[in-house]
Amino acid sequence: MTSPNPIIRRATIADAALLADIGHRSFDEAFTPTNDAQSMSEYMGQAFSHAVQAEELADPDNQFFIADIDGVAAGYAMLRAGSVEPGITGDNPIELVRLYALQAWVGRGVGAALMDHCLTIARTSDHDIIWLGVWEFNPRAQAFYRKYGFAEVGTHVFHLGPEAQTDLLMQRAL
Repeated sequence: MTSPNPIIRRATIADAALLADIGHRSFDEAFTPTNDAQSMSEYMGQAFSHAVQAEELADPDNQFFIADIDGVAAGYAMLRAGSVEPGITGDNPIELVRLYALQAWVGRGVGAALMDHCLTIARTSDHDIIWLGVWEFNPRAQAFYRKYGFAEVGTHVFHLGPEAQTDLLMQRAL
């Protein structure tokens, strides 16, 4: 089955509820099967609330991009300038905070379209490094990022409830 090309648009404050929904659904689809249900519910309720999304959208260091296919939001990406972790190099790095595709669209070009768009935005905004954190037990995402030239440069801790999980820090030059 051929997938239509997503149209990538910049999110606005009016998209806060949509981003909360996509974030909640995609995080749930990807990580609930391998994590504690209560920890997942608490995290998603905090990270993907309408209020948190509105606050993140209002922050000038953040940029959100939504992938629309035939008027349906299939996923989104979030970039954050001014964010850095130990091991990240470059004079002006930018973080790819989220790259989420709803399960129905995984493997159908949504992630690739969002990634290509984020790389273009990062380059044209004079960033020299783009970096991200990815769960150590998410080999599919790691392979996707490696395909785009990201390489592991360290780790950091991601707290999901009482559990401390390890994220791989990956970066690539722009």
